[in-house]
Amino acid sequence: MSASAPTVTLDVRKLPPPEPLERILDALADLPADCTLRVVHRREPFPLYDLLRGMGYTWRTRGEDEHFEILIWPLDATPSRGSGGAPAPC
Repeated sequence: MSASAPTVTLDVRKLPPPEPLERILDALADLPADCTLRVVHRREPFPLYDLLRGMGYTWRTRGEDEHFEILIWPLDATPSRGSGGAPAPC
């Protein structure tokens, strides 16, 4: 994974439920194994976390109020140095 490569970003803030969850799962299905998905959401997607765990992904969430960013990557990906535990973006 290259630290200089662009991040795959999915902005689901303006979508009505359950579209954010559906779009995130679709994006993960197409995501190369060595990539990180960055999701921008208006709320913390608690229902997503159990699904991610069961699918073999891990994540890091930052945010408050109506702006959350969730980084999602395969559990077996090697984290890069200085990334706060997340692998480098693809």
